[in-house]
Amino acid sequence: MNNKGSSAYAMNLANRLFGEDLHFLQDFLSSVQKQYSADLGIVDFVSALEDARNEINTWVAKQTKGKIPEVLSEGSIDCTTKLVLINAIYFKGDWANKFNTEQTMEMPFQLNKNEQMPVKMMYQKEKFPFNYIPEINCRILELPYVEQELSMIIILPESIDDNTTGLQQLENELSLEKLHEWTDNMMPTDVHVHLPKFKIEDSYKLKSHLAGMGMLDIFDAGRADLSGMSGSNNLFLSEVIHKSFVEVNEEGTEAAAASAGIAMMCLLREEEFNADHPFLFFIRHNATKNILFYGRYSSPI
Repeated sequence: MNNKGSSAYAMNLANRLFGEDLHFLQDFLSSVQKQYSADLGIVDFVSALEDARNEINTWVAKQTKGKIPEVLSEGSIDCTTKLVLINAIYFKGDWANKFNTEQTMEMPFQLNKNEQMPVKMMYQKEKFPFNYIPEINCRILELPYVEQELSMIIILPESIDDNTTGLQQLENELSLEKLHEWTDNMMPTDVHVHLPKFKIEDSYKLKSHLAGMGMLDIFDAGRADLSGMSGSNNLFLSEVIHKSFVEVNEEGTEAAAASAGIAMMCLLREEEFNADHPFLFFIRHNATKNILFYGRYSSPI
């Protein structure tokens, strides 16, 4: 899926299965093509393991415009691998109100109550949707991208009171319903915005997290039942790997990873939104309120 018809932002969402030639059932292949626009790439994990890894990495790099060149590192798959499921998403959007590069300067970023590091801090004063959430003592800001189809939502705790990032209470309280509630009550406000330039690249193995959520059988060779996919009775999932890339600068946001209208009412006072300590951020499709990316910024390195 991509947005070739729009110049407001660039987005590409792609799904693909890479597997041994296990005679996957045609009903399954038709279903994933219809539901997810995904096809099957036949690779040989037994006698051509490195070729298979390189083919998968090349496909992901192409889908993410080179931002994720290696989703599968050396040693991440072996000759027992039967199937790799890949989801890749790439996004690049320009701010509706760009930051002036001449106003970007080095400022301290508070890692916790006692430690700080320098960051390149961007600045602008503009009217943005804003809200204060007293129950979690946080400020929430919306920075729209060109043409307002997408926005970055930033949730910033008021302060850090200990040697943690200060995000624990927020993350404990956060849910999709709460996020909708908080953003629905935002009002256009004159805001002094201080936001660090940042680039985040990270990789996660999700097997243990998914198992903790109850997904156990699919990782167990003796209990996994994937008979709806293949006639083979020894198919199971060995690992789930997620890799992401997000870059925020004066022009806008570039990101990769393998809302309702605003009430027309303004706050007369000016607000400060000084993101000089850890915060959460979301990239949202405004009409559907779907969250495309979600992350935390807690350190310049």
